[in-house]
Amino acid sequence: MQRLPSAERRKQLVEAAIRVMTRDGVAKATTRSICAEAGVSLSVFHYCFASKQELIEDVMETITAHSVTPVAARIQPTADVRESVRAALGTYWDHVLAHPEEHMLTYELTQYALRRPGFEYLARRQYEQYAAANRALLEHLCRDLGLVLLVPAGTLVRYLASMIDGLTLNRLVLGDAPGAAAVLDTLADQMVHMMRRAEPGEENAAPGDG
Repeated sequence: MQRLPSAERRKQLVEAAIRVMTRDGVAKATTRSICAEAGVSLSVFHYCFASKQELIEDVMETITAHSVTPVAARIQPTADVRESVRAALGTYWDHVLAHPEEHMLTYELTQYALRRPGFEYLARRQYEQYAAANRALLEHLCRDLGLVLLVPAGTLVRYLASMIDGLTLNRLVLGDAPGAAAVLDTLADQMVHMMRRAEPGEENAAPGDG
């Protein structure tokens, strides 16, 4: 077996865990099955991770990054605000359409964590990661497009997370039902009305915790 740095082994095991959990479900994803998927021994797993909980933490962070990382690239400093917001939402939605199994896994991970004593904090951490991703998006908008929020950042972060979460779950339950694009259009319109261009000389600082 090829020797790899610990960080690369962790990444290998996380990606293998995502494949196993997507295929077999979280409850059936044992450390043994994950190691078999990754082609490594159990000793490698225990060298990289202190517990299955630690692995699940990395799985949640990785899945979030898969869908969130491309979003910031769609924000262009010279673009129309509404177009930038809609493009960012559209980039996330493209990932939902292309990888529904990963998004289904996020909901399964939430339920698994909430129902398993000692794992509850993982569900909270998962949604804290969503909030952090949405806050980063707002910071990017404010910084690169010169915007000022008209509502507290914390309110808009939670609103955005709730809307995206609900729309994603609707897609997973109802399949390719019509109307998703219109909902994204409406969400973009509503977000634009919660921000404005900064006046000359006005500080367009990144949103705080308000």
